[in-house]
Amino acid sequence: MQNIDRRKFLSNGLIGVATAIFVLPGCVSLPPLSLTEAVRRLLTVSSQNAFAELMQPNGFFDSQVARISVPDRLGGAPVTNIATAVLRSEPIQKRLLKQVNRAAETGAELAAPVIADTIRNMSIADAASIIKGGDRAATNLLQRELGSSLVTHMLPGISKGLNLFDNEIINLALSQVSDIDFAEISEDVTIKTSEAIYRSIGTQEARIRANPSATGDPLLISVFGLS
Repeated sequence: MQNIDRRKFLSNGLIGVATAIFVLPGCVSLPPLSLTEAVRRLLTVSSQNAFAELMQPNGFFDSQVARISVPDRLGGAPVTNIATAVLRSEPIQKRLLKQVNRAAETGAELAAPVIADTIRNMSIADAASIIKGGDRAATNLLQRELGSSLVTHMLPGISKGLNLFDNEIINLALSQVSDIDFAEISEDVTIKTSEAIYRSIGTQEARIRANPSATGDPLLISVFGLS
C-alpha cells in the first residue's frame, strides 16, 4: 500500500470516529456524555497517531516500541544441526527480522478499521475512571473490549506477508528443518503484532495525557488538562 493510500485509509477509518460536540469548560463541569466522548476522542487520536507511524514503510522495524522479534522456531531454539545453525546466523536472522516486521505492517492495515469500529461502538461504563486512570487506561479498555478478535482479523494478512521469504539460503535452511510449523509461526507473529499495536496506542495515549494541548483538540485539552 502506497503512503497516500495509507493516509486515505486512516482518514476514512480512524479520523471519522471523532464527532463534533459542544464543549463545556473544565473536566468537572462536563456531563457524563462528554466524558464518554472524551475517552473515544482520546482513543481515536491515539490510534490515529499510532497507525500513522506503524503503517509507514518499516514502521514496525524502525520502532523502539513496536518492533517484532523473530519467532523462536525460526532460530531461537538450540542449534541441533547445520541447517538450524545457518538459520540462526546473523545475516539470516537480520533478514528474518525484517520480514516478520514487514508482515506486521500488513496486519496493521487489517487492524486499523477493526479498532476504529470498536472505538466507535464500544460501551464505556465509567468514563470518569478511565480519564482519571493510568497513562494507558483507555488503551487497556480497548484491549479488553477486543479480546482475541484483533489476532483473528490480522492472521490472514500476516500469514501472507510471511510467505514472502525469497532468499535461497533461507529456503534451503527451512527445507531442512522438518519440524517448523508455519501456522504456528504466523500465529506467533500475529500475537506479537497485536501486542505491539496496543503498546503503540498506549504510548500515544500517554503522550496526549502528558500534553493534551499538543493535539489542538478543545475537548481533550479541557478534560485532560485538568485530570
